[in-house]
Amino acid sequence: MNETIVSKKRKSAWYHIQTVLAVLVTLVMIFPLYWMIATSVKSAEEVQRVIPTLFPHSFHPENYVAVLTKANFLHYYWNTIVMTAGILILQVGTGTLAAYGFACGNFKGRNVLFYLVLGALMIPLQVTFIPIYIMCANWGLNDTFLGLILPESVSAYYIFMMRNSFLAIDQSYVDAGKIDGLGKLGVIRHVLVPMSKSTIFTVTLVTFSNGWNAYFWPKIIAKNEVRRVLTVGLAQLKNTFAGQAVSNYHEIMAGAVLAIIPLVVLFIIFQKYMMTGYSKAAMK
Repeated sequence: MNETIVSKKRKSAWYHIQTVLAVLVTLVMIFPLYWMIATSVKSAEEVQRVIPTLFPHSFHPENYVAVLTKANFLHYYWNTIVMTAGILILQVGTGTLAAYGFACGNFKGRNVLFYLVLGALMIPLQVTFIPIYIMCANWGLNDTFLGLILPESVSAYYIFMMRNSFLAIDQSYVDAGKIDGLGKLGVIRHVLVPMSKSTIFTVTLVTFSNGWNAYFWPKIIAKNEVRRVLTVGLAQLKNTFAGQAVSNYHEIMAGAVLAIIPLVVLFIIFQKYMMTGYSKAAMK
């Protein structure tokens, strides 16, 4: 009897410890987001105080108006939307078709080619950007949407996730589709894609996030303001008051808040699909 009581007390204590740890981790994760939002509505003088304030003493929503008017932020938004949409469409198309080939195709060297694709995950853009930039420059793609989109049109991560998701689907469904007269594209459209919705939502959200947050390549290929995107525009905000005594960190934070709104909205809408998508992709 005493052992049972002791066991229950231990379980209760461990439960409370887990709860406290979960709360602490959550606070650590959300505090930078809170600090960004709080700073975005502070005055320039309050931001520059030696002892930072946790809560704004006065609210200044005009910081957002200043960002939208001074930095041509709406134009940066449009450029980012076009670039991200182009990357998303191309990666979904190429990734789905390539994943079908690696999952359901029967050709020589299939596994070797797939390992080469996985190898591409280990090579960062910073290693290959020089030859890619030379090619784009020779093709006249500097300061163009095509130059922003084309180098990111294929994603090894997308191919990897979709291949694993297709492999997790019973082959009998694919065979039934072929018996009903579906070709390869028909099998992809009517069988594999509908049964991989959760994975598609997951990798599409990741692709959108990567495209929306892209900085290195847009900074290199689009030097003109006409094709400048949000991430590069945010970096330029620090030069708004260059040479003056007061820095504009409050406006930089306001711009950052405006920039993350689409990501937050999409995550809230599709978060229920993310865990399901990752678990299905990891089944094989």
